Amino acid sequence: MTTVEGSGGSRGVTTHYARALLQAAEHDGVALPADLAARVRGAERVPLAWQDELWEAYCAGSGDPLAGLRLGRRIEVGHLDSPGVLLATCDTLGEALEELAAYVPVIGEGSFELRRDVAPVRAEYTHPRTTRHRERTEAVLASLLHLARWATGGRFGAVAVAFTHEPLAPAEEYEAELGAPVRFAAAYDALVCDADQLDLPLVQANPALHDHLRELVDRTLAGLDAAGPGPRVQQVVREHPDWGRDRVAAELAVSSRHLNRLLGEEGLTFKAVRERALADIAVRALDRGDRVVDVAARLGYSDETAFSRAFRRWRGTTPGQYRDRSGRGGTTG
Repeated sequence: MTTVEGSGGSRGVTTHYARALLQAAEHDGVALPADLAARVRGAERVPLAWQDELWEAYCAGSGDPLAGLRLGRRIEVGHLDSPGVLLATCDTLGEALEELAAYVPVIGEGSFELRRDVAPVRAEYTHPRTTRHRERTEAVLASLLHLARWATGGRFGAVAVAFTHEPLAPAEEYEAELGAPVRFAAAYDALVCDADQLDLPLVQANPALHDHLRELVDRTLAGLDAAGPGPRVQQVVREHPDWGRDRVAAELAVSSRHLNRLLGEEGLTFKAVRERALADIAVRALDRGDRVVDVAARLGYSDETAFSRAFRRWRGTTPGQYRDRSGRGGTTG
């Protein structure tokens, strides 16, 4: 039996995301500690301790209770590093949100989960309880709303933006800033929308570029804190692809709740880690020429249709289309 412990540290955030704070401070005339700004500019990745310092200095210096919310509206795809371009080249908004859940550790802190099982659907965000976590949560959800509108050519419409905390300023200021209804003291932090919004096409969709970028981002993700719990969960899933969270946790000698906490510290969710492993297994099996129906059964899917839907979410194409594009042939039966 494999055991899993805490990672003992954080992966930090990409320097591009941290620099959004530096740019906002410069734009707003907020003086940040010179040594801190120099450290951030010179880092390949910014440790969370530095990010904590940066957020505290920025929020305190701005004196604006909605500093995080306004910062979020300034976030651009480039601030999200290579995953930002990867997400922008997905076919649909739903696919982009699924991939965000998988690749948010490359960008920075916290974790996402796209909840398709509820109505209306929602992209839930979990932020670690760190310095200025409310402002940081507001920045993340404001940027998600802003980028969803940008990526869909302005067609995206939110049902609401929900926060678990109480408002930091009058509620009408939030709605004026976001241009969407806002809920406070909610049960989750999330961008909420109707299910049909997930089918909106992205204006920058580019399957060829997307496939190339996926390989790059996958390599980056694999290199982040390889000793953490994520890779060990993936190892168990690869050995037992039909296992759910409870059985995987038992194999790792932890409770399901504790496994969730360990993964959350890395900005991961069990669903995201498991699906990344299943996607790798599926691609390798299809490359070998295995039948789609056999791959579906091996991964624990009830039928070929359910597997095809999942594969399209992972790779932006169906198993058959993947084979056609890669020239590997094979059969679906």
